[in-house]
Amino acid sequence: MTVPETIPQPGAGAVTDTGPGRAEPAAEALRPHAEHAFAHELAALAAADDHPRPARWRLSPRAVATYLLGGTLPGGTVITPKYVGPRRIVEVAVTTLATDRALLLLGVPGTAKTWVSEHLAAAVSGDSTLLVQGTAGTPEEAVRYGWNYARLLAEGPSRAALVPSPVMRAMDRGATARVEELTRIPADVQDTLITILSEKTLPVPELGEEVQAVPGFNLIATANDRDRGVNELSSALRRRFNTVVLPLPATAEDEVDIVARRVDQLGRSLELPSLPGGVEEIRRVVTVFRELRDGVTADGRTRLKSPSGTLSTAEAISVVTGGLALAAHFGDGVLRPSDLAAGILGAVVRDPAADRVVWQEYLETVVRERDGWKDLYRACREVSA
Repeated sequence: MTVPETIPQPGAGAVTDTGPGRAEPAAEALRPHAEHAFAHELAALAAADDHPRPARWRLSPRAVATYLLGGTLPGGTVITPKYVGPRRIVEVAVTTLATDRALLLLGVPGTAKTWVSEHLAAAVSGDSTLLVQGTAGTPEEAVRYGWNYARLLAEGPSRAALVPSPVMRAMDRGATARVEELTRIPADVQDTLITILSEKTLPVPELGEEVQAVPGFNLIATANDRDRGVNELSSALRRRFNTVVLPLPATAEDEVDIVARRVDQLGRSLELPSLPGGVEEIRRVVTVFRELRDGVTADGRTRLKSPSGTLSTAEAISVVTGGLALAAHFGDGVLRPSDLAAGILGAVVRDPAADRVVWQEYLETVVRERDGWKDLYRACREVSA
C-alpha cells in the first residue's frame, strides 16, 4: 500500500512542498531544518563519500559520523561538529540505524538528544521533518494514521481519506522517522510502535490492508527519566530499541565549547551582534551550573547543595543567549554579569522555597569569595534581593 502524498503538512504556510516528504525552507525561516541549514556540508560529504551506503541512505555510516563529529574533507571543506562527545557513542548510534533495530537516545534534559536525532535523520534520509512530538496528549493517530473525516463520511474508508502519520510516511519511503519525548506519550500509545518495530508493518484494518516498511526505514526516539509524570516504556517496547545514553559534557571546556557554538548559531539567526567578553562570561555560567549540578566546587574543596532543576547545557545556552540579547538591545555592547544574573537566577531557582536557600548559600560561600567574581556576585545579589 502506498500512502497518499497530498495531505497538507503542519506549518504548510512556511514551506513549499517539492515532492514526497521534501520541503524547501521559507525565504526567512527562523530556524531552518538541519538538512537546509547544513546543505552545503551534506552535499560535500555526499560528493566525497566512497564508502558503501545502506539502502536509501544519502551518506555512508562513516560519512554520517563525520557529519555529526566534524572534520575536514580532502577538498578542503570543513565539516562543523554537531555533537561534542565520545566518538563511540555516535558510531554506535549510526550503526544501529543501519540495522533493523530502532534507536533510543536516552539522557537527562539538555544532553542534545533532539539535536543529535535531527542531524542523524538529516544525514541519513535528507529529511528530519518526519517527526512525532511526544506529549501527555499525543493520540494513537499521531503514531499510526488518522482520517480526513469529511471524506470518510462522504466516501467511507478509502486510501484518499487516510491521513498518514510521519511514521507511516517514513515506512512507505524508506526514511528515518523521529519520536521526541517518547516517555511523555501515554503507555498505550507507545505500544502502537511494537508491531511497527518488530514486524516492520502497520495494519490498516479499516481497509483490509497494511503498510510494509521498505528498506531504509528506521526510527529514532528520544527520552529522559528525570521529568515528573514520565510513562515508563514497557519491556516489550524497550527490547525493540538499541539504547544509547548521551552523557552530560565530560569537562568544563567541552561544555563551554558547546555553549559558545550554539549561542553563536542562535545569535546569527536572531541577528544579534557578536559581543566582547562572551567566552569568559560563558565560562562563568558553565562553572556555576556544573558546580551546582555536581554538588561540589571545581577544586573539590567545598560540598554544595544541588537545586531541584537539572541545570543542563541547554539551560546555559538559553541564559547566555538571553544575556546576549540584553547586552545588544539594552546594554553597552559588552556582555556583562548584569546581563546574565536574572537568567542564572531563573534557571537555578525553580522551587522558590528550597532552591532559593541553595542559591543564596552558593552565592555567599562560593561566588563572593572567588577571585575575579565580585562583579558577578554584585549582579546576582541585586536580582536576588
